[in-house]
Amino acid sequence: MRQGESRCGAAAAGAVHREPLRRGSAERGVEKGASAVTRGPEGAAALPSAGGAGASGPGGSGGRREAAGYVHGYTAHEARRLDDQAQTLAGLLHAGTAYPDGSRVLEIGCGVGAQTRHLVAAGPGARYVCVDRSPESLETARRRLAPSGADLTWQCADARQLPYEEGEFDHAFVCFLLEHLPDPERALAEARRVLRPGGTLTVIEGDHGSAFHHPPSRYAQRAIDCLVRLQAVDGGDGLIGRALRPLLARAGFADIEVAPRTVYVDAGRPHLFDSFTRQTFTAMIEGVGDRAVAAGLMSRADWERAVADLLRTAGPDGTFHYTFFKAVARRP
Repeated sequence: MRQGESRCGAAAAGAVHREPLRRGSAERGVEKGASAVTRGPEGAAALPSAGGAGASGPGGSGGRREAAGYVHGYTAHEARRLDDQAQTLAGLLHAGTAYPDGSRVLEIGCGVGAQTRHLVAAGPGARYVCVDRSPESLETARRRLAPSGADLTWQCADARQLPYEEGEFDHAFVCFLLEHLPDPERALAEARRVLRPGGTLTVIEGDHGSAFHHPPSRYAQRAIDCLVRLQAVDGGDGLIGRALRPLLARAGFADIEVAPRTVYVDAGRPHLFDSFTRQTFTAMIEGVGDRAVAAGLMSRADWERAVADLLRTAGPDGTFHYTFFKAVARRP
């Protein structure tokens, strides 16, 4: 999920969009269903799904960088984690989103295609254009989605400067992208520009400040705070979920509706101990451990204690809570 000038070239494999798409269905295409608490399989922490500048170590000031980085990195392990996360969260995050046949849909920050797979499953007849800054992520997405047979076009592009005409799309979809951008309003303004009047934008983001767990642990809480701080150093905002409505309003959107989508895990939902608490949230925290220790934010011993304490919340007496925010808005 990213920002900064696009450095993508021929390496951005897959079809490249060169001409404006022909106007298709003007149908609404987004149902506003499930909100609040969903009990189904869930999991995750606000993870990005797109490409961007590589994450770099935090500076002494803890200030924001001009170009966003992806704090979780671009490894095969991270790609698998994104897929696992998307699968675990699909019932929660994608409920109520289905694009009609023939509609033109732009996914901004598609990354390795983890969310694209679920968009296509819900709206197989739509025409998708999926963009990301990372050529490697796009190639992975193209390869993984090829068997779907869906109408998919892949393009390397910057969320701040989309290579499309005004009003070219019926719908746009953004998931786990804004949290990694130093100027999310600019990306939202671009999304608004390429939507037709009346077109919809769906945005899904997490909020690491919503993570609560039992047994309590000051070490685990410090580790979560480290992730938020490292994202800020890279130019992002790990607490952005709570700010979606004002961000969308400032970007010129109307009819904004924001709904919390909450994950709650306890012994009554034991399948979520593994898919959410261990495989998604704790795995995400573990992934920034080396950076946090190298930056002096925590000692190695304290970090290992934090991870162990998070894993304890996936035991018979443990609980975990996390809230995502899903917004649907319209271009006036």
